[in-house]
Amino acid sequence: MIFKSLQKHAILTLSISIIFICTLIVFFATESSYNAIEEASLWVRNYFGYFYLYLGFGCVLLLLAVAVSPLGTIKLGAMEAKPEHSLWAWIAMLYSAGMGSGILLRAVQEPVFMQQHPPYSSDLSAENLALEYTFYQWGLTAWAFYALFAMVVGYALYVKRKHVRISATVEDEIESKIVRKSVDVITIITTVFGLVAAIGLGTTQIKGGLNHVFNTELGLKTIIFLCIAISCIACYSAWQGVNKGIKLFSKLNIIITLCILLFVFITSDMFAILNAFVESTFHYIIDFIPMSLALGDYNPGIAFLTDWTFYYWAFWLAWAPFTGIFIARISKGRTLRQLLLGVLIIPSLGTFFWFSVFGTSAFQIIEGMDAYSNEFGNVFSSIFVFFQHYPFASVLNLTTILLLISFLVTSVDSAVFVLSMFTDNGSKDPNKKHRVIWSVFIVLATIALVLLGNVKPDIDVLGTVSKLLIITSLPFAFFILIMIVIFLKEVIRLKKSV
Repeated sequence: MIFKSLQKHAILTLSISIIFICTLIVFFATESSYNAIEEASLWVRNYFGYFYLYLGFGCVLLLLAVAVSPLGTIKLGAMEAKPEHSLWAWIAMLYSAGMGSGILLRAVQEPVFMQQHPPYSSDLSAENLALEYTFYQWGLTAWAFYALFAMVVGYALYVKRKHVRISATVEDEIESKIVRKSVDVITIITTVFGLVAAIGLGTTQIKGGLNHVFNTELGLKTIIFLCIAISCIACYSAWQGVNKGIKLFSKLNIIITLCILLFVFITSDMFAILNAFVESTFHYIIDFIPMSLALGDYNPGIAFLTDWTFYYWAFWLAWAPFTGIFIARISKGRTLRQLLLGVLIIPSLGTFFWFSVFGTSAFQIIEGMDAYSNEFGNVFSSIFVFFQHYPFASVLNLTTILLLISFLVTSVDSAVFVLSMFTDNGSKDPNKKHRVIWSVFIVLATIALVLLGNVKPDIDVLGTVSKLLIITSLPFAFFILIMIVIFLKEVIRLKKSV
């Protein structure tokens, strides 16, 4: 009976076993594991960093070509079917799953860092260059990785009627079950590590915000409590499903985000912000090709690329399978053109305006200082320090903490839902037992790593898990090439047969 159950849920059993073994290794060989991951991460970025750049640029061009070509008319589902979710709900869910708390983490810190340490010499002002490069790292390329997986998985799911798995995109061409299961297991492991890192980093930022607001020193117990609370809410949301739980929290995220954004915009120099947004977006578009290929004067150098751009590209790529699957799952009834242009353009422009508001305002605050002493340098506290320069700072800080919690919930619940689809034989509406199993397992893994970080304070355990994603993203980089070739063969054949 037990053997049959294990056989039926082989991917679930195998994935949890591998993650459990990896966790034990990290516990009992912490320093060795840390050094190995650090070296491997640098090796991937050093030897495959430029490959990631070219791959990202190629994905943007490919998706734009598909969107404007006759292939863009292919519908995910029956031709008469209407989109399953409204445009507003669709954008809210894809943005919450795709970026989430990252825009709060980097809202002030990254533009200011780029202003203080320009990536390369330019005729643009330091402020416009800072925004342009921030746009580059959060814009079209990041969403292209997500959109590519969403397009291919959505086609397999709603046109070819396949199960919800990454391996479903190539199973007609690759017969080996071992290869297909390996792809699915790597996807699951990468998603879990990404979640653990996201929850750990997010709860650390929430703790930093609480310490800043209440002028206290909350510690490890607070982080553990936050991990459990967020995972419980996420489990409830995933239990309710896409239409009831995940959609509700995603809409709440966007409403709160827009309120914070509009408040800062209205109480800042609106003309300067709009001017910076338009000018930086314009330069981003005309400089996109040389920036994407790091050509000539647009090459920041290997050290900068390794620490920033290569890291981001590998990170987006590692998150792309899970995020892409989730976007595909909520995109039934849309054409490939609607899917691709929607995923590429709408969230990118929203992100550009977000960074324009916070970045430009932070630049002006720095201008008014006698001397800048890296007040916005801490990624966990920079946004809370920033709000101290605005009216109702305490309200803004508490609202941001609430938003951080809500964003983490939507990242976790959507990931739990996708993981459950994977391990429940690719079901579009996975068994609720799987949702509970993954929710419990993820919170336990997160707490274990947080505790390990407390025992080994000289080692950045959560940062190390983030770097582990860079290593696991490498197989996906090569898999993308295979997936693209197979997908194009199938859709071209479909169009010719119509």
